[in-house]
Amino acid sequence: MNSQFPDGLYCSSTTKYKRFLTREVKIGDLLLGGHNPIRVQSMTTTDTMDTAATVAQSLRMIEAGCELVRITAPSLKEAQNLELIRNEIRKAGYTTPLVADIHFTPNAAEVAARIVEKVRVNPGNYADKKKFETIDYTDLSYEAELERIRERFTPLVKICKEYGTAMRIGTNHGSLSDRIMSRYGDSPQGMVESAMEFLKIAEDLNYYNIVLSMKSSNTQVMVQAYRLLVKRMLDENMNYPLHLGVTEAGEGEDGRIKSAVGIGTLLEDGLGDTIRVSLTEEPEFEIPVAKALADRYTNRAVHNPIPEAPVWPINSFEYSRRETHSVLNIGGSSVPVVVADFSVEAPEKPAHLFRAGYAYSVPLDKWNIADQACDYVYLGQHTINFEIPGTLGLIQDADCWNPELKNAYPLFTSEDYREDKFQKSKKLNWVRISLQDLDDSLLQKIEKDPTVVLVAETSNVHGMPELRRLFVELMLNRLQVPVVIFRKYQIADESTLQLHAATDAGGLLTDGLGDGVWISNTSAVGQQKMINQTSFGILQAARVRISKTEYISCPSCGRTLFDLQETTARIRKRTDHLKGLKIGIMGCIVNGPGEMADADFGYVGTGVGKITLYKGKEVVKRNVDAEHAVDELIDLIKEHGRWVEAPEVL
Repeated sequence: MNSQFPDGLYCSSTTKYKRFLTREVKIGDLLLGGHNPIRVQSMTTTDTMDTAATVAQSLRMIEAGCELVRITAPSLKEAQNLELIRNEIRKAGYTTPLVADIHFTPNAAEVAARIVEKVRVNPGNYADKKKFETIDYTDLSYEAELERIRERFTPLVKICKEYGTAMRIGTNHGSLSDRIMSRYGDSPQGMVESAMEFLKIAEDLNYYNIVLSMKSSNTQVMVQAYRLLVKRMLDENMNYPLHLGVTEAGEGEDGRIKSAVGIGTLLEDGLGDTIRVSLTEEPEFEIPVAKALADRYTNRAVHNPIPEAPVWPINSFEYSRRETHSVLNIGGSSVPVVVADFSVEAPEKPAHLFRAGYAYSVPLDKWNIADQACDYVYLGQHTINFEIPGTLGLIQDADCWNPELKNAYPLFTSEDYREDKFQKSKKLNWVRISLQDLDDSLLQKIEKDPTVVLVAETSNVHGMPELRRLFVELMLNRLQVPVVIFRKYQIADESTLQLHAATDAGGLLTDGLGDGVWISNTSAVGQQKMINQTSFGILQAARVRISKTEYISCPSCGRTLFDLQETTARIRKRTDHLKGLKIGIMGCIVNGPGEMADADFGYVGTGVGKITLYKGKEVVKRNVDAEHAVDELIDLIKEHGRWVEAPEVL
């Protein structure tokens, strides 16, 4: 089995697409892992005791393409009601496996395991505790805790084994137990250890029908945890299937982009056997997004070859930004830049730059620069005949570059740059380059030129790994030149474009590679605003440039104690101008203070019509009436000096 795993890495190859071959797990009639397709799944949001509503929603999910339906069972009565739900779904002619979602209630899990085809347990909540206490364990006391967990977990394993029920051991970053946190910290390693403890108990009982997951709302943590898990499994001769997901991804395009950054990064390296996209929307809307992510890899193995790296200089298990020197505001300690492509539709007047985050007031003769204003505009063969804001840079093709144009810089092909074919700028020269262009002579010329910023591009269907290999080549040659990630698409559908771009650029950014993003789409015009927002969304989802409020919002389930979608919309309407703030919006305590581990403020349902407010992990106000809770949240943000008034629109 270890032959799958070269040089201690987390996948069989960082350049050649090949799925990590896992054991096959049987979930009812569904086979997962092995050589089976990547399965897509979702979770109901109805009250599990409302049989009719849960069945109706499950059927909508199945008809949308959902291959596993997960239903929460927070207590014994919900677990028992799964039998009625299952019977009704089977009467409707569907054999889609059902999954019981369990957190704090082992007795509910033991009942559900006799009814449904799969149970999900969270090691941090199942037979363990989280009170944010730091405990100084000795080896002996830690082993005693593990023995206690073994006693609580063993009955469920035996039932699953007897009934042929599959299990997901699903670790969540935000719900690591105090025991794990005390020994391993709030880390990807702690997530892996938490799952491995439960996994080894199951293996000791000769039970192997298991799927593993390492979910987090932080895409960097999520990616690192899955990679560490695979490395750990291979070191111990294991190969369990992986359930991929970014927990509490949020709603709308933000949730889709964030999910694609995390899930797509792993799929690019052949990791993942089933995926769930966690959106704060109706569950059937999650399925097309999950399918779009999975379907991209149906024929991925057929791609242009990419040379293997002799050594791997990237730390794939801990974020570290590639070290570069600065060229103006690119590279060094500057946040990654965004380039907006206006080469097809050149801006003819100031109002056209609204699509790139700039608003111009004619009466005031004044620019309003939004938080998501691009840093550079690519004009191609065009020019601009009006005064631009001083923060904006222009890029023109080198053969028509006008050095007299304010803040304008030339873009060279690698060949034109190599041959000094056109005039260069003394400040900044952009050079388009692919992996195949990087020979010794070009590398030496780049090394001697402190004005160069590379624009890394590829036409390979396996594009992200090819660009990653380009970064590796620069690192092996010790070149600290800044690099902007360039991807050119021909995609008419906006949602698909966002998912592909988020995967391709996000997969690099989560590894600390890239000093900017430049997205172009030749299949449609008039998309600059959407593409500009997507670029900033990718940078935020990858945690490398924060330009807006982040909502860590769970997707709702039968445990949710208020209308999550409506409440998220109300909170967002009041707070979306608060740049850099992270607000956790959780339907219940299961997805409460632990799940939103790195949120600044939290809004958590704790009873019917009752909300508890958090500052970080600390409870500030309990049992606030839901009618007033959003106002109380705003007051809390103001009390801690994080509130600013929304800017006036010119």
